[in-house]
Amino acid sequence: MSRVTRGARRSLTRRGESAELLVVGLGNPGSKFSGTRHNLGREVVDEVVKRKDLALKAGKDQALVAEGRHDQKLVVFAIPMTYMNDSGIAVAKLMRRYRLEETKKLLIVHDELDLDVGTIRLKESGGMAGHNGLRSVSQHIKTHDFCRIRIGIRGPFEAQKGAQHVLSRPGKKERQELDLSIMNAADSIDIILNEGFESAMRTFNKK
Repeated sequence: MSRVTRGARRSLTRRGESAELLVVGLGNPGSKFSGTRHNLGREVVDEVVKRKDLALKAGKDQALVAEGRHDQKLVVFAIPMTYMNDSGIAVAKLMRRYRLEETKKLLIVHDELDLDVGTIRLKESGGMAGHNGLRSVSQHIKTHDFCRIRIGIRGPFEAQKGAQHVLSRPGKKERQELDLSIMNAADSIDIILNEGFESAMRTFNKK
């Protein structure tokens, strides 16, 4: 179990301090998109924040943010309040605010059309896989060399219907599978904090 604690002050950051890990869950803001497949990244961050008894608060970086400490090091969880296609705007601002010079300390959680429903995979770098949120992040931070947790949402559809698929809500059976994926993704973040990214990959990429 990860030992993330919160402080009494409004912000846990110290002058000149860099976050040890910045976890960002991608999605779209507003009730119109709540529960859609494209918002799974947001749901994972919501779950992690709830587990750690933290609170997401609106800040100056176009994102909801929760700060905690793990082994005395600053850990930040965030949900962009931009639309998916502009996710990189918020991510770039958060990286500057939390002095994240190493992009390997950025962890993006997102839905993935190339993976079967119920599957999660961790990845240290890679391409965009047609994901507009990842593309925006890469464009704004000038690299694709950041870590990801990918949550499978593959469906029986033609390629051109992908946008309709990600922006729709799953049925009851699929929702149950996705809820389990959210729990597993949250578990993987615990392992990342306690044992490192490679350990989490060994655990979840073989399932």
